[in-house]
Amino acid sequence: MHVEHLLRDETLGLRLLWAEDTLLEREISGVTVTDLEDPARFVCSGEAVLSGLVWWTPDRDQGRTERFVAGLRSADAAVLLAGEETHGSVPDDLVAACLRHRIPLAAVPAHVMFRAVTDKVYLQQWGELSRHHALPENARTRLSRLAAQGSGPGEVVAAAFAHLGRTAVAYVLTATGRTVAATPGAPALPAAEAAALLASGAGATVPVDADAAPTPYERWHLHLPDPGAAPPRMLQEVAAVLSRCQEGQVRRRAAAHQAADELGALLAGNGADAPALETALRRCGLPATEEHYRVIAADVGARGEGLAGGALAEAVAHAAGAEPTAVGWLPDGTAFAVVPGAAVSLSEAWPLVAACEPAVPLHGGTGAPAAGPQGLAGALAEARYALASARGTAPDVSSLADTATLTSLERLLTGIPAEVRSVYSRTVLGPLLDTRTAGAAPLLHTLRTFLACDGSWARTAEALHLHVNTVHYRIRRTEHFTGRDLSRLADRLDLWTALLCHGAVHPADPGPQPSVPPAG
Repeated sequence: MHVEHLLRDETLGLRLLWAEDTLLEREISGVTVTDLEDPARFVCSGEAVLSGLVWWTPDRDQGRTERFVAGLRSADAAVLLAGEETHGSVPDDLVAACLRHRIPLAAVPAHVMFRAVTDKVYLQQWGELSRHHALPENARTRLSRLAAQGSGPGEVVAAAFAHLGRTAVAYVLTATGRTVAATPGAPALPAAEAAALLASGAGATVPVDADAAPTPYERWHLHLPDPGAAPPRMLQEVAAVLSRCQEGQVRRRAAAHQAADELGALLAGNGADAPALETALRRCGLPATEEHYRVIAADVGARGEGLAGGALAEAVAHAAGAEPTAVGWLPDGTAFAVVPGAAVSLSEAWPLVAACEPAVPLHGGTGAPAAGPQGLAGALAEARYALASARGTAPDVSSLADTATLTSLERLLTGIPAEVRSVYSRTVLGPLLDTRTAGAAPLLHTLRTFLACDGSWARTAEALHLHVNTVHYRIRRTEHFTGRDLSRLADRLDLWTALLCHGAVHPADPGPQPSVPPAG
């Protein structure tokens, strides 16, 4: 199907806004639906791109329009189909940007469903593919019907391989090894084992139009442990139908993400009343009377902008299975998830998800289970603090932190922004950090050793190979510069905290840590 064929289809009613004749002759390779501000990484060459223009608002930086269209140009998209439902019409600056970047642009009337456009393209491609098929006629007919009905991957896989009996075992796997669907009777395939099979290339594996998935973590693969169980052309046919299944799921999840974003805004505001929270939970498909919930926060940093939501959704899918979950974005751009129940563990799934994009560090945080809806805001605060701790501890290494692991002052401080820790250390240590202060370095080293030795003069002198009187002199000088009294426990703790914030104390340092007597 060429661009002009799609635009001339009267059943769709698409309205051409700009194009050149040569661009209309281009063949469409597929369809991608996206509302990401930078769609480049998720669009394949030659694809028609459907966008509801949710990312565009008249009162925001119009540089977003330029970035969006430039992304389509760099991905070599065939045409942009812009929906009119969100704003009533296609914005003028979008038309101008498409003209600059030579991207054909057509408007999709508000009454036309995006699915009608994708079905038109893929049913045409399915008809072309069927001339070179490997599936029996009855199986092909049934798959075509299932695809048009929006059936799930389980039904498609069962129907595709039914004529082979029990000799063919097939799985639909995500890139992280999670089983999305399998032929009836197929043995369970642990996620770690499945991920290893995909990485090694064992068996027969066909990507399921990977760019139709919103993020690399959620890409589907059709996998057969026995490469001789089905003809390669048959697998390609089945994968083509599965790609439509996944695109349908992506579109249906868009509304769920919007509901989750609204829940996130309520929790981040920390002022929602009980009825509002219960309503928001129900809109997400979650029970509003659950005894416990788990809240998880995730971030991938600037290198993986836009990927955290998909990574978190995939990790939660591993842990929660078919249970309802809510995954969305907080107002500050942090991805978050709410999962009913207290016994939800992501420890096994997290490294599998992170391994899909090893160059993008995936950080996550969670805390104690929330006690009912009213505990969600506090649980979110815990999760965000644990996330900050994971980022601060190892910014370039994927990790998942839990507030339950913050069992020392040093670990607790990792959740405080580095800028705040730096200000605290400079304020408390003062001249000891100033190279212009005479003897600052020896005084700082003596203070660190003195506190590590629990304030013992003799042990400090022994560790530093100094006379005890010299230690006394240096500590008096330290007290003078800092205004602290090292005979007081509170002042010792303040100074030790400042040393930790400054990075003058490391886990690998020999010697004891300062002890604090138990309360009472």
